[in-house]
Amino acid sequence: MTDPVPNPGPFSRRTMLRTLLVAAAVVPLAACSGKEDALTAQANSGDGKNYIAGDGAVEEYEVAKRSEPVTIKASTYHGTDIDFTQWQGKPVVMNFWYAACAPCRIEAPDLKKIAEEFGEKVEFIGVNVRDEAEAAKAFERTFEIPYESIQDTDGNIQLAMTKYVPLQAVPSTLVLDRQGRVRARVIGAVEPSTLKSLINTALTEEL
Repeated sequence: MTDPVPNPGPFSRRTMLRTLLVAAAVVPLAACSGKEDALTAQANSGDGKNYIAGDGAVEEYEVAKRSEPVTIKASTYHGTDIDFTQWQGKPVVMNFWYAACAPCRIEAPDLKKIAEEFGEKVEFIGVNVRDEAEAAKAFERTFEIPYESIQDTDGNIQLAMTKYVPLQAVPSTLVLDRQGRVRARVIGAVEPSTLKSLINTALTEEL
């Protein structure tokens, strides 16, 4: 089948989506917002430096097929030093987001409730892919987010995470098991019931 759009070029959106489908077995993705901002434009360029939003597809990894434990160290917008190795012994939820992303804003109240529900049994950390401190902190205040976020406008955290699991979307949510290994990935906004189920499994599974 051919596309009626003339001269799409080697890095058209259609080419990029085909590449993602073959390489990552991901369902067709849609932009995070209708307006083509810098993130969407970069995703459409096909250079792989950022992501486009998914549809909430969930992938879980068997114990034998999980990555090595995540060993990332970073600082949050509030100056808190984060060391993932210190969280081993409990599940960790990583949420990749930015303030202007509509699905990120939709899922924020649910993430707040779930983080409060599980309390100290589970660590939550945000990874903001594009905002400076003021925009990120304003988002946190607006949605009363009870956990902190790492600034990753330079893409270092996203690049480091490719060692453990591919990321194709904003928002995306990862659940790490009690040994710090990626046990589940949600591409796109996460459903509250899905996230709670993934966390409960991470809390109780035999490793």
